[in-house]
Amino acid sequence: MKKSYIKISFFTALAFFIVTKTDAQFASKKINPKYEAYNDSLKKVKYNYVFPFWGQEAYKKGIDLQYPIGFMVNYFWVTQDVIIDNFQLGVDDIMNNYDMPLTPIPDSIISFGTNTNTTYSFNVRPDIWVYPFINVYGIFGYGHTSTDVEVFANLPGSEPLHFTAGINEGVTTYGTGLLVAGGVGPVWFSLDGNFTWNKLKSLNKPTLGYVVGLRIGKMFVFKHKPESNISIWAGSMFMYMQSETDGSSSFRDVLSDDIWEKKNQLVQNYRHWYDNEATPAQKVIADRYITPIVDGIDAREGESLVLYRMNKQVKNKFNGLLGIQYQMNKNWQLRTEGGFIGNRKSFIFSINYRLLGFRKKAKIL
Repeated sequence: MKKSYIKISFFTALAFFIVTKTDAQFASKKINPKYEAYNDSLKKVKYNYVFPFWGQEAYKKGIDLQYPIGFMVNYFWVTQDVIIDNFQLGVDDIMNNYDMPLTPIPDSIISFGTNTNTTYSFNVRPDIWVYPFINVYGIFGYGHTSTDVEVFANLPGSEPLHFTAGINEGVTTYGTGLLVAGGVGPVWFSLDGNFTWNKLKSLNKPTLGYVVGLRIGKMFVFKHKPESNISIWAGSMFMYMQSETDGSSSFRDVLSDDIWEKKNQLVQNYRHWYDNEATPAQKVIADRYITPIVDGIDAREGESLVLYRMNKQVKNKFNGLLGIQYQMNKNWQLRTEGGFIGNRKSFIFSINYRLLGFRKKAKIL
């Protein structure tokens, strides 16, 4: 089953807005005696770069800053359940000069069971530490999203239909975010929030999502190489997606193959019921909700357009997090993080390259 009855297109993650965790920079003094010499050397640093602002003041306090400008490449995967409600359906048959405007479809005619979305993506996230405790970043990515949708449909004259359909579609993402970080000793925290816009071919417009994440971790510095360290953390993330989605596609694309295999029999059964068994009251209801759908399926082998609008949301808005990062040196970092809670599972792997950036102009005396 390759196609979905409706195009569940907002994930993707979906998927992209989850993957944008920035580095955990924090104002941390090396209070352990074994780092005392390194801490003293930090206080003597002459910091002659534009970012972060107050960088010189941070070094005077013995704060070990990351390089301020970074370019991170992320691979992200997530699977989770989604909820669909307030489903509306319409038909646009140009060849036969017929259209049915978007109409709310009762659950007694079409309803949905368990709907599972899986998304993977690659994105690039440039960032800059504006202050030692504030980081801003952008998000630019592309990936694929697929959704298995459990559909229940009642077509008069036939047995109720129960089938699982699917969709596989590319998604382009762009967005921006802000992180605030701090710490005491080797223990750090970060509060991260971002907005992303996700565009799929089937959507009339991009969908907006936002994520807020809180992480608390601890850094373990290598004794003989203090610029290298390992950080581990735990945290939680809240995710929200724009609720309403609307789009269009052909009946051929949105219905699964097993439905097309028995299309002729389904259409014949419905027409027989309508012509010979339906009461006038049933025909009024059928003409409003069902007949246009059957006509759209029957016309030109499914090339009529199906219009749809729905409200959709992730089943679990909160997610637990566990992660680890290895900083090889001030330039290179490797990171992985897993998400877990309820039916949502996620994984991210990141490579981050950082540099000092712009020097301050020399003052002319």
